[in-house]
Amino acid sequence: MSNDQPTPGQPPEDDDPFVKKPQQPPPPSDGQPPYGSAPPPPPSGGQPPYGQPPSGGQPPYGSAPPPPPPPPNDPYGSGGGFGAPDPLAGMPPLAEPGKRILARLIDFLIISIPLYLISLPWGGAIDVDGDGGDGFDGAYSGHQFLWSFIGLVVYVAYDTYFTHKDGRTLGKRLLKLRVAMLNDGRVPDTGAALMRAVVLWAPALLCCPCLWWLINIVLMFTDKPYRQGLQDKAAKTVVVAAR
Repeated sequence: MSNDQPTPGQPPEDDDPFVKKPQQPPPPSDGQPPYGSAPPPPPSGGQPPYGQPPSGGQPPYGSAPPPPPPPPNDPYGSGGGFGAPDPLAGMPPLAEPGKRILARLIDFLIISIPLYLISLPWGGAIDVDGDGGDGFDGAYSGHQFLWSFIGLVVYVAYDTYFTHKDGRTLGKRLLKLRVAMLNDGRVPDTGAALMRAVVLWAPALLCCPCLWWLINIVLMFTDKPYRQGLQDKAAKTVVVAAR
């Protein structure tokens, strides 16, 4: 039995847990660090220790969470939900409605004038029944409808070809405009170009020209946020200024 006495006023070191530094217990077999100690860093290329979030998981308590992934682009022209990225980011600005109308008028004249001249030997594309009638009789429904159908084929072929070629008809080229896919800005493929041309010209030439043009003109000014006409909504396209 030792005769050493502790220093007066100081308890024996072995009996004072507040002075004695306890030895670190060995780490448990499951790899979890001792209570109160910092976890060791994860091995290179391996999984983090038990109790720590894996890479890409939830952040530790008290730290700022990572930003949520961005929502996908909205290819349908609806503008996307709150906080959705703008599909037009990085693209030229939207075309001015006045320039779009003028470009369409130029395209119309480029086709309609030669088409009318070609039709003159067969009575002209604009039907005149010769007896003072108003043009809504059988002669109109036969002769005029035939030339309207021929005109539809020519207009659709013209619009489809140039829109698929580089997004620009001759009228759009003169006014520095082009058609682009809404979701990524590329030149429309054949299917999108054909859909756009059919929706644009079929109602205008076969059934309701005045109403159809009026609807599209109004949409060019009022549609939000991409100024899409009905043909653009059908083909998921947008008209922008050409660079």
